[in-house]
Amino acid sequence: MSNWQALDDELGRWRDAGRIAELWWRDDDAADAGPELDRLLVARGESAMPLALAVVPARATTALAARLADEPAVDLLQHGYAHVNHAAPGEAKKIELGPHRPVMMVLGELGTGWMALERLFGARPLSVMVPPWNRIAPALVPTLPEIGFTGLSTFGARRRAQPVRGLRQVNTHADLIDWKGGRGFAGEEAVLSSLVRALAHARAESGEPVGLLSHHLAMDGGAWDFLKSFWERTRTMSGLRVRSAHELFVAGLPEGEETRV
Repeated sequence: MSNWQALDDELGRWRDAGRIAELWWRDDDAADAGPELDRLLVARGESAMPLALAVVPARATTALAARLADEPAVDLLQHGYAHVNHAAPGEAKKIELGPHRPVMMVLGELGTGWMALERLFGARPLSVMVPPWNRIAPALVPTLPEIGFTGLSTFGARRRAQPVRGLRQVNTHADLIDWKGGRGFAGEEAVLSSLVRALAHARAESGEPVGLLSHHLAMDGGAWDFLKSFWERTRTMSGLRVRSAHELFVAGLPEGEETRV
């Protein structure tokens, strides 16, 4: 059985249960305008699919803001502060929002980053934190609502829809890049298999939206080709609804929780 058939079969199980699977698209590491960003935005326009763009505040430029001014349908999320690794020497996994620095220092940077996004984009960014490398120290999570964040997005199956009161978590589950195996396209089989597994878990247990993760600055030709093919094929698949980040993180929140405090 092809992986495309496996995806359609899994969606059939959703249809048989009288349910519709939810899918969303997040792209990370935006900081400046350029040909890679242009290619991403063309792909979004041709597919007519909603895109959530995670922006690195400390690196974001006025050129990026000017380019995205023509793309009002793209949702903007905060991608940490500077995308700098603060892990201790010798630690294998990179992390910016880790336990290696005082909590107030980390939160201060995030607040500074939010103000930078406001200066560039006004009220447009959603109050959603996307930790660089999809990692955040557990002790920091409860502090996010205290500084105004209402959403969190990492990678993999979430434990709860709300890890703490006032914070909604919606993750991604299939990365187009094979970061450990040469940093090229992960391959059609690997990406589709990840999506099918995530959809099956969501159907049987969590009910969560499933996220496709791209990185426009790191994608090779294979990844771009797959992205185009994926959106072309999923457009005709029943039992699947592609949602925007705004719908997932903001729509339906209790009155008064839509914006930062």
